[in-house]
Amino acid sequence: MVRWVNGGRGKLLPFLGMLLAMLTQSGSMVVIKFAMTDGINKYVMVVYSMALSSFFLLPFALFQHRSEGPPLTFSALCSFLLLALFVSSAQIMSYIGIELSSPTLASAILNLVPAFTFVLALIFRMEKVEWRNFSSEAKVLGTVVSISGAFVVILYKGPPIGMKVQFSTQLNWILGGICCVADSLFTSMWYIYQASVAKKYPAVTVILFFQFLFSTIPCGIFALISVRDPTEWKLSFDAGLSVVLYQAIGATMLRYVLCTWCVHREGPLFCAMFKPVGIIFTAIMSAIFLGENLGLGSLIGGVIIVVGFYAVLWGKSREENNDEKKVENLESSCHNLPLLQNRV
Repeated sequence: MVRWVNGGRGKLLPFLGMLLAMLTQSGSMVVIKFAMTDGINKYVMVVYSMALSSFFLLPFALFQHRSEGPPLTFSALCSFLLLALFVSSAQIMSYIGIELSSPTLASAILNLVPAFTFVLALIFRMEKVEWRNFSSEAKVLGTVVSISGAFVVILYKGPPIGMKVQFSTQLNWILGGICCVADSLFTSMWYIYQASVAKKYPAVTVILFFQFLFSTIPCGIFALISVRDPTEWKLSFDAGLSVVLYQAIGATMLRYVLCTWCVHREGPLFCAMFKPVGIIFTAIMSAIFLGENLGLGSLIGGVIIVVGFYAVLWGKSREENNDEKKVENLESSCHNLPLLQNRV
């Protein structure tokens, strides 16, 4: 990452943007855990956060749609709805996983997103693997290593690294880890489909607005079925309202806008390299605000996931460099061909 910082002001802004995006995501995990410990219902938080995010993003979406957005069609709305289902499913799984385990575990398992995305890209033929090709084999090996690290984080909690510990029971830890894996899987499905939708409908704020709006619908139905007590839907003007506002403005709207802008500026590889930073931020915040110590299993598994994660990125980066060299060689041969013909 250092070379991007040294690349001048044009590279510094995306660098700071991704750091801020990871910071808001880590803060979101700690805030969710604190809010649920304080008695705020997780499903109610999801509904209010999505509804407020769509409300705050509405004027920006209207402006972009009127100025440069393509016309809205029924097919586009159906695509936005499917994206919203992925987002809402990931949000619910994330909240349940954090409640049952810890923010540190959820942050560590989120590094499975590149591995799952690579597997789904293979299934839908968006990526290819050439055996006896070192770059392709590195991506496959990195995927296997990342998934193995996730099993270590889930199944081996280990002794705490520190003086005191506030971990949940082993069964809750495993169930929470499984929910966090489901969160990573739904997020990867969102990445795959989002790439296809963005090519057909490039208006980013419009896509995000409808995603948040349509996510409110299934989350609201699920919450109405699960939360029957009307008092749980009431937000106090202290912790409850503050949590929902942070989740809507910081953790949802701001983070998605920053990530989308950084992907547009520097590409997905640049943004993916910041995922492990989230583990550091979350571990520090959990220790300060929740009094939670890092478990040995989370540390070992997190390191394994990060190693596999960077192996996938390295293989992908090397493949892209090889493709660029092939294009440059082809262009140079095309330029030299007329000279050869003239000599003949």
